[in-house]
Amino acid sequence: MAEQVTTTRQSSRAPVLVRPAWADMRALATLALPVMTVEMGMMAMHVVDAIFVGHLSATALAAVSLGLVYYFTVVVIGMGTLVGMDALVSQAVGAGDMPGVRRALQRGLLLAAVLCVPLSMILWPTGAVLRALHQPAEIIPVATRVVHISILGLPGGLAFVVLRQTLQAMGQLRPIVLTVVLANLLNAGCNWLLITGNLGAPALGVNGSALSSVIGRTALPLILLWLGRDVFAPLLRERDPLLFALEPLRRMLRVGLPVGVQYLLEVGVFNAVALLMGAQATSTLAAHQVAINLASFTFMMPLGIGAAASVLVGQAIGRGDPAAARRAAIAALTAGLLASAVTSAIFLAMPRLLASAYVTEPGVVALAASLIPLAGVFQLFDGVQAVAGGALRGAADTRAAMVANIMGFWAVGLPLGLFLAFKMGMGPAGLWWGLVAGLAAVAAVLVVRLYVRFGGPLARVHVDATPDMMR
Repeated sequence: MAEQVTTTRQSSRAPVLVRPAWADMRALATLALPVMTVEMGMMAMHVVDAIFVGHLSATALAAVSLGLVYYFTVVVIGMGTLVGMDALVSQAVGAGDMPGVRRALQRGLLLAAVLCVPLSMILWPTGAVLRALHQPAEIIPVATRVVHISILGLPGGLAFVVLRQTLQAMGQLRPIVLTVVLANLLNAGCNWLLITGNLGAPALGVNGSALSSVIGRTALPLILLWLGRDVFAPLLRERDPLLFALEPLRRMLRVGLPVGVQYLLEVGVFNAVALLMGAQATSTLAAHQVAINLASFTFMMPLGIGAAASVLVGQAIGRGDPAAARRAAIAALTAGLLASAVTSAIFLAMPRLLASAYVTEPGVVALAASLIPLAGVFQLFDGVQAVAGGALRGAADTRAAMVANIMGFWAVGLPLGLFLAFKMGMGPAGLWWGLVAGLAAVAAVLVVRLYVRFGGPLARVHVDATPDMMR
């Protein structure tokens, strides 16, 4: 990398397999549990939207779901790019460099504003894209309208990512949790008012759901700015003199953009599998959605642990303590593997009971129950890759996860899944075994990269052009 780095280095290879202390586990839990809560809260907003729209009609739910699949497939590029900045903030926090935190925050908000332009341009021709993908013609106009309305919430959504990552990297999690709780209440209230027209509000139907989401996404950064005002006020009071320097912004993108591409690759392969499931039968897609929804919910645990690992590793590197960074990484891997093992055991032990909680149709229950054990195996590798990727992100090593996703999902997982499903006649189970193999490959690549990266010198990454600019 061309970034300037500090000289916090070790002259010889350090042992990676160090034993984390209980203090490392406590620090990890202190960060990971609130992050899990926040992730579940963000998921809850989408669940509430689906419940309200589902009461309109199945067609309305299908249209909204289709529109949001396209919307988030595009928007995750921007979200991931901004998530990649958390290493810059956490390393600056560890170094006690508040001007560095200020620069990262202000540049993150600037990048969020800039990213809105290309993302909106990609989102606007939704109708043409969905027609090219041969989606049902009767729902394309509604899906397109949902995306067009949702574009209005893009600035707020991306700004929230920047503000959240900043507070998270500083260990200030309470304002984030409260913000997500309040935003959920606001989103539910707006859905109730605007979809069916309660309390004299206009009955906007599907448009009301999309507008409620826009209101919720716009409120997120505003609420967080207010609740975190003691932290944000000194960071935003004055414009940083280097805010518009192009070279630091370019280098910041070099750290963040691989995360955006990684998110796109991951979301892309899961959407591709969902489309392949839907091409077989509606009941097949329904069974797949049961298994993937269960896996997505339990994934919140390793996701939270990975985010905590990113913060702890970054802070340790920033303060020049590579041994603590290694302990944090190992503690996170241990916790992530244990959490995934528990959920995996549950999936393997009671697949039919879990499937019956979602659907009642016997054929769908049986198929879902056959896929849920595969989701259990899937969990182990998904947990490891999420935590290893988070630890590497804390060291600003973001390209490894991007390369691992290309290799694992697109070179191994999807081709193998297609072969097993359609050439070997395994059907839906074949596609799921492809996902399992893809995640296993991603996890293996990231663990090897983690061992190599953390066994060598660890140093803080600066995106500014010269050390003098850091003063």
